Amino acid sequence: MSEHVHGKRFALRTVGVLTTFAAVAALSIVGAASASAAGPVGADRVGFAGSVPKWATSANDTGAAPVDTSVEGELYLPLRNAAEATALATAVSTPGSGSYRQFVSPQQWIQRFSPTAADLNDAVTYLKSQGLSITATPASRQYVVFRGTADQVAAAFQTKLHAYTYAGSTLLGPSSVPSLPTALAGKVSGISIDQAKFLARPTLIKQGQFDSAGNIRSFSKQAAPAAAVPVAQCSNYSGEHTVTLPAAYGKTQFDTFNCGYTPSQLRSAYGSADLTKAGLDGRGQTVAIVDAYASPSIVQDVNTYSAQVGDRGLTAATYQQIVPPTSQFSDQAACGFPSGWQGEQTLDVEAVHGIAPGAKILYVGGFNCGAGIDIAVSKILDGKLANIVSNSYGYVGEALPMDAIQGEVNIQLQAAGEGIGLYFSSGDNGDEVASLGYASPDFAASSPWVTAVGGTSIGITKAGKIAYETGWGDTADQVLSDAAGKLSYASPPPGAAFAGGAGGGRSAIFDQPAYQHGVVPFALSKGNRVSPDIAALADPYTGFSVGISPIVDDTTLATGPFERDTYGGTSLASPLTAAQIALVQQATHTAIGFANPTLYALYKVAPSTFRDVLPLVPMSGVAYTSKRSGNTFLITFDTDTSLKTAKKYDDVTGLGGISFSLLSQLAAGRH
Repeated sequence: MSEHVHGKRFALRTVGVLTTFAAVAALSIVGAASASAAGPVGADRVGFAGSVPKWATSANDTGAAPVDTSVEGELYLPLRNAAEATALATAVSTPGSGSYRQFVSPQQWIQRFSPTAADLNDAVTYLKSQGLSITATPASRQYVVFRGTADQVAAAFQTKLHAYTYAGSTLLGPSSVPSLPTALAGKVSGISIDQAKFLARPTLIKQGQFDSAGNIRSFSKQAAPAAAVPVAQCSNYSGEHTVTLPAAYGKTQFDTFNCGYTPSQLRSAYGSADLTKAGLDGRGQTVAIVDAYASPSIVQDVNTYSAQVGDRGLTAATYQQIVPPTSQFSDQAACGFPSGWQGEQTLDVEAVHGIAPGAKILYVGGFNCGAGIDIAVSKILDGKLANIVSNSYGYVGEALPMDAIQGEVNIQLQAAGEGIGLYFSSGDNGDEVASLGYASPDFAASSPWVTAVGGTSIGITKAGKIAYETGWGDTADQVLSDAAGKLSYASPPPGAAFAGGAGGGRSAIFDQPAYQHGVVPFALSKGNRVSPDIAALADPYTGFSVGISPIVDDTTLATGPFERDTYGGTSLASPLTAAQIALVQQATHTAIGFANPTLYALYKVAPSTFRDVLPLVPMSGVAYTSKRSGNTFLITFDTDTSLKTAKKYDDVTGLGGISFSLLSQLAAGRH
């Protein structure tokens, strides 16, 4: 059904301008990102070179995997009429197209583009014949999730599984090109039998998670607290408290770190407080959230938190979840355990509910952080259970095998065709050089078919206005004291400890999409996709207050007492953005779908719709004292590795922050 903006001449005029100036050509993907062509292996088998990850090299090889190791895999089936599917996803998302926002239903998508039931059955039959068990298949039939021992998987695909060191982890992967019988290979587009997807992690950070090396955010390597060092007391708003530190950036008085902004403060800063009071609170919209596993205390925690901050709680009308039984949680050690994901789910739900308290939240949890997340996303798409989906997780760089990346892109094409916007956190490790040795954005945020959300540092005044906003990239410098009580920094500011920053940068596998032409500088793109697209609050030192009863036993999922903590990361930025989009959709009576072509087209004709996030001049930061170690630090803002905040588009904040200037005019009836 076609979706339209209703009843506002202002909105109609805006759409007209977009149509005139922003007809966007079809998106393009680097050839390497398409399903790798199967190659000959023997007379009766065909190899899939795109299933071998780049890190599966002899230099990283630590030996054969134990034969009885449990291995998860996915078999991807190609879309039928793939070019037509891409064209449709482009047309319904692009202003100026005759099919703009004429989205198809899940049933129409599956009927036109999904693999046939017969092909799926052949794939399942083969896997079972090899002794492998079938974990799940989505209604869209795009892939099969299976499991078996390392020995069974190796025999089924005529390869060997070895253990490889990569990005600080040990992962299983094929030591040679996997293959399939010729009769089946023509019905399969890719194979995933490595563990790269188990690198998926929540992109959230708590205050104080960094070290002097700048590559492991922990407390373990901080020096002992120095005597007579000033203690920074957290501030409830920007400038509430200051502390005297050694001179840096032309001053000695620094604001202290944030105690954790509340939802009402963010609503005020983002300009939606009055709109919320007037009923523009997201009602009628559904925001889906995808993570791994499930918090056993989520509703109780959100409602306790909401009562403490003066907001209404969740009800049966505003919260629903689809989660596997705990007996089906798998690969917990590899994925960081349910306790490692509980904070993410809690942050996501409280952020969306805080900005759009009238919206329905649908939480869909994966049975693990690998294929379980794919199944969770497919459940939303195959039933169109929401048209806004927040995904606060990512992989380390773009190092998934190309077969797996194309499998993910096919899921994203389905979302775009159905008018479902996928919002992904851009990452918390800056340019990833510390992890990978080279600069890379994180997938899936680097895909041209999702909206990548970067991060900012924000000061909010006592009156609820934005005092400052800059790109999120924190560097910590410890304050020291000598025997005479003279204060100094551990190293010249900003210091050496990278304390987190928004991911982004130039993709190595995706061409620049047409919607970025004329907006993203060539110096950044060099013809490739650049992320992020937009940005919201992510800095934990200007972060968000979260209420949670933390899991204390991953076996029983028992929880401890309710507590308040301050979180950040682009895990915060993504749900904040998703909630803002819910408000926009409510105000304009339309479904945005895949947002990027519209966002970039709007930017070309009305850049003031976005807040241009700029460097602070002079540089600045906040004072922070760790509750755990007692150390005091100067946290310098906007020092995000090689990624730089700049005027107009940049690779830390994208187009900038969403402004409610357009939304306010629409909601207030100005036209």
